[in-house]
Amino acid sequence: MTIPTEPIGSIPRPQALIDGMSAFATGRMTRQELDALAAAAIRDTIARFEATGSPVITDGEQTKPSFATYPIHGLTTLAPDGVTIPFADGHTRQLPRLTAGPFQYGTYAETYLQAAQRVARVPVKQAVISASALSLLYPQAGIEGYARDAFLDDLAREHEADIRRCLQKGAHVVQVDFTEGRLAVKLDPSGQLLQSFVDLNNRVLRRFSKEQRARIGVHTCPGGDQDSTHSADVDYAGLLPGLFQLDAGNFYIQLASEPDRARVLGIIKQHAKPHQRLFVGVIDPIDPRVETAAEVRDRVLEAAEHIPVAQLGTTDDCGFSPFGDDTSTARDTAFAKIRARVEGTALAAKALGV
Repeated sequence: MTIPTEPIGSIPRPQALIDGMSAFATGRMTRQELDALAAAAIRDTIARFEATGSPVITDGEQTKPSFATYPIHGLTTLAPDGVTIPFADGHTRQLPRLTAGPFQYGTYAETYLQAAQRVARVPVKQAVISASALSLLYPQAGIEGYARDAFLDDLAREHEADIRRCLQKGAHVVQVDFTEGRLAVKLDPSGQLLQSFVDLNNRVLRRFSKEQRARIGVHTCPGGDQDSTHSADVDYAGLLPGLFQLDAGNFYIQLASEPDRARVLGIIKQHAKPHQRLFVGVIDPIDPRVETAAEVRDRVLEAAEHIPVAQLGTTDDCGFSPFGDDTSTARDTAFAKIRARVEGTALAAKALGV
């Protein structure tokens, strides 16, 4: 036995690719030219990922416009004035608004997975956006001729297909990004919004077998973007009991940037189920300082005081660049932090005798 370690997903894109995406969007670059830049970015990302010693990698989400909006990229039934998400530093991100049904994905995550698998020499995991995040596309005022219940039926079907296709294509694990979970507690301290999100996601997760759910995980964090967050001020105690109601086998939990990790670990210990693998965050992507392997080791040993080693894994708190235009973290910094996670986890495993 050893302590598994996995990334969350995104890696900062090369500036050439960011510029190319902008140029393509305004008609100054051909699709062929953009595809060449994207392929080069994927090759470089995977080569550098593998050089860190990471036993599991991603494609760095190099060609996703964002972790949240890839399924709807290019759809014509959208308006730009959807839900606005404010961040602590004052900047915002705005989701589009669905204008007509039926809802369907324009892109499934398997396309990113297969592009990475053609290059990678180690297992590849694939991140997908949650059904609950995409449920925010439906306007409060409703859509004439397309009831919310019909939308949720379509959404659940499409989200299931997104996960299932990745599993069938051999993803090491499929990670459901649930960063809106903590935000739900901020928007509705009563917990009713969070419970509705959990119920919607479970509506999909329960369509998979026990064996399949062992290869499905859920990621939670306070929404890192441009070195800021949208819900880090929300007490984890309001989220974690609901989080572990989700019928997934793996949980990726932001922890490194928490001011009182021991308290959070105590809540995790209280609510996590014995069959759930708990990947605790030991790297803070927002902090520009690269953690040392010794620091990571100590964070793992701290977690092992609360979580059985057989259930313990390590990860990064969040992706390093969840939105395609985020340049707040350098690629070199991201890979240095990943190497520290890998090496520090190995040091902890040795110290624990596993």
